[in-house]
Amino acid sequence: MSRDVPDTTAPERQILQDLLNDNREGLLECVSGLTEQQARTRLVASLTTPMALVKHAAFAEKVWFHVTLPGRTRAEVGIPETIDESFKLEDSDTIASLVAAFRETCAESDRIAAAYSLDDVGEHSRLGPVSLRWMYVHMIEELARHAGHGDILREQLLASRS
Repeated sequence: MSRDVPDTTAPERQILQDLLNDNREGLLECVSGLTEQQARTRLVASLTTPMALVKHAAFAEKVWFHVTLPGRTRAEVGIPETIDESFKLEDSDTIASLVAAFRETCAESDRIAAAYSLDDVGEHSRLGPVSLRWMYVHMIEELARHAGHGDILREQLLASRS
C-alpha cells in the first residue's frame, strides 16, 4: 500500500509528527483486508497477532503521551501495568473496534502533545525523565518495528488463504 511521503524539509516538530502519523498508518495496514479470524491468528509463540499489534500500539501511545508526558498514572488512563497484558485480545475486540480505539487514542495523544514543547520532560516509571522529542522518536521507532511485524504476519496470513 502506498502512502504519501511526508515533507522532508519541514520544521523538526512537523517532521516528527509526520513520521509518527506515517507509522501509525503503516501499523493499521497490517489488519487491512484480513478477516476477523485471520487478524486474531497466532503465527508466533508470543501473543503477537495483527489485531494484538493494534491494541498494543494504543497502549504504547497512552503510556508515553497520556501517562508519561502529563504525569498521570496507568490506572488513571485505564491501561494495564504490563506490556504482555496490552497484547491480550478480548472476545469483544474486532478489527473495527481496535482501529477506532487506536485512532481515537492517537488523536488524544496529538492533543496532549500539542500543549508541550519538544524539550518538555515527562517522568517515565522505568527510564526517569524523558523529553517529548525522545517520546516522538521512540514511538516512531516502536510503531515502525510493529508495522514490520504486522506486515510479515499479514503476508503470511494472506498467502495461506490463496
